[in-house]
Amino acid sequence: MKKLSLREKQILAGLYLSKFDAIGLHQLGFRSFVEAFNVFGFSLGTKPASIKNYRDEFDPLFQNERKGWHKRPMRLYCKAVYDEFSGLDLGEFSTLLKQLIYKQHDLDILMEELEQDESEKKNSFAQRLITGQAAEQYFVSKYKEINLFSEFEIEDTTRLGCGFDFKLTSQDGFYGVEVKGMNEAKGNITLTNKEHSVASVLGDRYFLFVVKNFKEDPFHDLYQNPLNGRLPFNRIEQKIIQVSWSTKL
Repeated sequence: MKKLSLREKQILAGLYLSKFDAIGLHQLGFRSFVEAFNVFGFSLGTKPASIKNYRDEFDPLFQNERKGWHKRPMRLYCKAVYDEFSGLDLGEFSTLLKQLIYKQHDLDILMEELEQDESEKKNSFAQRLITGQAAEQYFVSKYKEINLFSEFEIEDTTRLGCGFDFKLTSQDGFYGVEVKGMNEAKGNITLTNKEHSVASVLGDRYFLFVVKNFKEDPFHDLYQNPLNGRLPFNRIEQKIIQVSWSTKL
C-alpha cells in the first residue's frame, strides 16, 4: 500500500466512523464519537473537528441517523479514499487504522495483542492511545503555549526508558516532562519506579503533564517537581511471577 498523507489518514478515520458507526466505536474501545474525534485527532497531530468533518462527509452514503454534508457533492479527494477503502470489512479496516495511527505501527499492534493475552484487564486501542500517544501529541501541540517552555527545544524520549517522555532543552539546561492521559476529568495516575526515581533526582527540573477529559473536552494540568507534596503519591508493591522458557541445545 502506498504511503498515505496526514489528510488521507484523517479521511480514513472519518470514513471508518461513518461506515461502522456505533459498532466501529465499540470495536476500537471508544464510548462516544466525541471521544473518538479527540483521540484520533490528537494522536494524528491534528484537530478533532477535522475527524468529525470527514465523518460527516461520508454520512450521506451510509444508513445512520445523521444527514452529514448532503447538500453538496463529495469532495474529490474524499471520494478517492472512499473508492479505494470503503470495501474493507470491520476487522480489516480496524487493523488498517491501527497500523496508520500507532506511531510504531506493527510493533504497537503486537504489544496490544500481547497485553490482551497476558492480562485479565484488556487495554483497548482507544485506552492505549489515551494514556500514551494521544496525550503525548497533545503535549507536543501545546507546550510552546506554556511560558516556562516557550524557548525550549523538544526531544521525544518515549522509547529511551529514561523516566520521562520528553526532554526540553535550552542554553541553561534541560527539563524532563512525563506525560499522562486520562479519559475522565478526575482519576488516578501512576508513576513507575523509574519515573519516581528520576523525578526525585531532577526535582524542579521534572514536570508531570496530565491531559484530562479525553471523553469530552481535553484540558491539562502541569506539575513541577510533583513529588514535593502537592500530589500525595502512595507506594504500591506488587508480587510478580516471572515466567521463562528454557531448552537444551
